[in-house]
Amino acid sequence: MTVMLRRLSLFWLAAFTSLLLSACASSVSPPTRYMLPTSPAVNAPSRAETTLQVSPLRLAHYLDVDGIVMQLDDITLNEAREHQWAESIGRQLERALRAELTDQLPSVQVVRAEGSRPSALTLSLEVDQFQGRYDGVAVTSGQWQLRDSDGEMLALKSFTAETVLDQDGYPALVRSLGESWQVVAEQIADQLRQGGYL
Repeated sequence: MTVMLRRLSLFWLAAFTSLLLSACASSVSPPTRYMLPTSPAVNAPSRAETTLQVSPLRLAHYLDVDGIVMQLDDITLNEAREHQWAESIGRQLERALRAELTDQLPSVQVVRAEGSRPSALTLSLEVDQFQGRYDGVAVTSGQWQLRDSDGEMLALKSFTAETVLDQDGYPALVRSLGESWQVVAEQIADQLRQGGYL
C-alpha cells in the first residue's frame, strides 16, 4: 500500500511540476518585431534612359540575424532577443534603397537584379554596420560598387551615415536607422549623378 501511495504521490508531483513549467513557459511574451519606416511609393519612369539593377545586399555576418544589433562599447555587440526585425533586414534595406533611388533618379529605371538585362548597370552594396551605438547614435556604413553590363567596374566607393536618436528605446533606434539608410541612398544617388554614370 505504501509503495502504491508513494508512486501515486510521485505521479502527482511530476504532473504538478510539468503543469508549473508549462505555465511559466507560456507566460513568456513574444518578441516585438519592427519594420524600417517606408517612404511613399514612387512610380517608375515611363521612358527610362538607363536601367539600374540593385543586387541583393551583402551584410556583415553579425548583422544577418533576427535581433536588432546594439553596440555596447567599442568592441562589444549584442543581438536583442526581445526586439527583432519583422523581415530579413537585408531585404528591407534593399527595398528601401530601390525606392529611394527611384525617387532620386527620375530618369532611371531601378529594378531588382534578376536575370540578365542588356545594357543595364548593376549596383552592389556591402553593409558593414547597421546598428545602434552606446552613445545614442544609429550607425550605417559599408561600400558600394557599380558595374557595367560586361561586368567591368565603373566605381567603388564607401558610405557612412550617423543619426542621433531623439529618445531612448528600440522604436527610436529603428526610426534613426531608417533615416541613416535614407541618407546613404541619397549619397549614392548623388555620386552616381556626379560621376556621370547614368
